[in-house]
Amino acid sequence: MTDLLSGEGSLPTEEQLKGKVSRRGFLRLAAVAAGGSVAALACSVDPTAVPATAIPPTTDPTAVPPAEPQAGVRVGEGDPRIQAGPVEFRGNGAALKGYLSRPTGPGPHPAVLVIHENRGMLPHFPDVTRRLAAEGYTALAVDMLSREGGTGIFASTDDARDALRKIEQDQIVGDADAGVAYLQAQDFVRNERVGVMGFCFGGSITWLLAVRNPEIKAAVPFYGGAPPLDEVPNLNIPVLGIYAGEDKRIGAGVSDLEAALKANNKNYKFRTFAGANHAFFNDTGRRYHPEAAGGAWRETLAWFEEHLMS
Repeated sequence: MTDLLSGEGSLPTEEQLKGKVSRRGFLRLAAVAAGGSVAALACSVDPTAVPATAIPPTTDPTAVPPAEPQAGVRVGEGDPRIQAGPVEFRGNGAALKGYLSRPTGPGPHPAVLVIHENRGMLPHFPDVTRRLAAEGYTALAVDMLSREGGTGIFASTDDARDALRKIEQDQIVGDADAGVAYLQAQDFVRNERVGVMGFCFGGSITWLLAVRNPEIKAAVPFYGGAPPLDEVPNLNIPVLGIYAGEDKRIGAGVSDLEAALKANNKNYKFRTFAGANHAFFNDTGRRYHPEAAGGAWRETLAWFEEHLMS
């Protein structure tokens, strides 16, 4: 099914969500709307942005501060609701670096793999995993530059982007698959309830996992390029696609993708936020759009609540 949002990002009513999320889930989403843990996730990091206090600064001396982020969007490592920190694991023939966050409460918990954008594992993405942990999920972000020594060895985000462009897509998909397997091996994870979400470059990889990895149970790609349309018949999971009304480049491929999904009777929903542009989820960037970001996060929580929490 398709559902194109006008952009105001309003919270669905309990009646609209009936049968899709639990009563507990609806109350949690309502709390989010009231300013609790609204998470403005990033699709692409603007290299001119200044990160928040306690996040390492960019190397760009001309960086300008963005609009003030919504209260409560970030979750610190010391938050008592979660346990979080770097991890390293073997997968896909290499030592892979990642960042793992999970709730402190008793598990096991459903899990979400987080795939970063095309400038590597910047501090924003560990924060995304912490936000998910605060909502009841174990979440892992994998550094797709692990084999090159990790994102942190590059002098600038441009250098990291250029290095990432040289990596074969199959290797990146394989490393993402390894992240899924790592999550499934943890005793605090419900190994039959693993989802994936990613941003821009990561959104495209999310689509590929959705059509290729049978262990994935739900996906939320943000601004991701469409998978090969001849692979759409392989899709067997529900997908929520998040798009921006002003993002013409990614938007150009949406109609063909939707036609293929409809023709194959797939379970999907698209949300397009009018007035927002590419990277509107990035609460450290100049394209940050608080209303669209909050609305998209509520949609994401509702989707994972329906398909991973049950």
